[in-house]
Amino acid sequence: AVTLWLVDCPPLFDRPGNPYKNEEGKDWWDNAHRFELFGKVGAMIAMGEAGLSWRPDLVHCNDWQTGLIPVFLEAYHDRPGTVFTIHNLAYQGLFYHETFRALGLPDSLWNLEQLEFYGQLSFIKGGLVFSDRITTVSPTYALEIQTPEFGNGLDGLLRHRQDALTGILNGIDNRVWNPEEDPELSFHYGRDHLKNKTQCQAGLQQELGLEVNGGPLLGFIGRLVEQKGVDWLVSVMPHLLEQGCQFVVLGSGEASYEEPLKRLARQWPGQMSLTLGYNEGLSHRITAGCDLFLMPSRFEPCGLNQMYSLRYGTIPVVHGVGGLADTVQDPQEVGIDKATGFVFTGANADSLLAAVNRALQVFEKRKQWRRLQDNGMAIDYSWKQRARTYGDLYQRILKERDQQQLD
Repeated sequence: AVTLWLVDCPPLFDRPGNPYKNEEGKDWWDNAHRFELFGKVGAMIAMGEAGLSWRPDLVHCNDWQTGLIPVFLEAYHDRPGTVFTIHNLAYQGLFYHETFRALGLPDSLWNLEQLEFYGQLSFIKGGLVFSDRITTVSPTYALEIQTPEFGNGLDGLLRHRQDALTGILNGIDNRVWNPEEDPELSFHYGRDHLKNKTQCQAGLQQELGLEVNGGPLLGFIGRLVEQKGVDWLVSVMPHLLEQGCQFVVLGSGEASYEEPLKRLARQWPGQMSLTLGYNEGLSHRITAGCDLFLMPSRFEPCGLNQMYSLRYGTIPVVHGVGGLADTVQDPQEVGIDKATGFVFTGANADSLLAAVNRALQVFEKRKQWRRLQDNGMAIDYSWKQRARTYGDLYQRILKERDQQQLD
């Protein structure tokens, strides 16, 4: 069992909405104060100052909300080791200089080599500058964020710290995502008994009012925002619908993407289904019932849906970025005997369409299609191996800390 400690401060945390935003989806006005307190408490626990009977050997911080913990710990010679994980570099925790002053942080931190970022306070820089090691959620994303295209203004700092930076893929929970036992499915199947996948597809089509016709069914689950490549998706859908493809879309986001999808659903009844919002059960049934799963993200630090779809024998078509590039193998690169899906590298709708068309060609060749499914379902995407990798990293950090303290 893992003990979970919570920071209880009702004036800062007991409010509607979610931990970061209010009910209207806007950032809380006092987020800097909320996560500065969170950081202070984290540092107190780390240094044995919170009345607990133990002290950790290592503190693992995640994203900008924890960025001040390594800053506070830097003041202690006998501090624990620290590792900071970037889940999405686009979210940095940026605040005005006035906020820096209001938090009472030392003036010595206000410089471009520490917490100052183009005249603003950057929480994430605390983690990037002061942690012993930095990780992110895929090997390819670890390389991408060292470039201006994906670095969000921090690529120079990350290149400077490249020896401390590692990419470790996220894992999935194989108990929750298991087509042989998934309670959200009416029919179950596995790698060596795929027959019931057809039943899952028919059930999904009936549930969503689509024709049950055996044609290719394409799925998308995600936030309807620019990052997810939804504009490319909207642009290719009419062409694919005219070819006889069916679409299932589950997600919510910006009106500029929701509206054209609503129009397409009205224009193609029985062939296109749109569900706005999020529904966990439906996401499982889409993953099981589709033939192809589309992830045309402009950038994707790791991505989980492509791993879910591979485990469920649903072939992913992905943009070759971040964790998508690390988890999907294209027949053009590795041959059909090792491939698991289809990857496009051009950042545009035409490249997405070309990849889907390649997938549809293989869909007609049942033996090759079955091979792709088998390859994807054979891979272990669980946390087991990832946990081992993190454990090795922790041990290296602790050895380095021991050596530093001896020096």
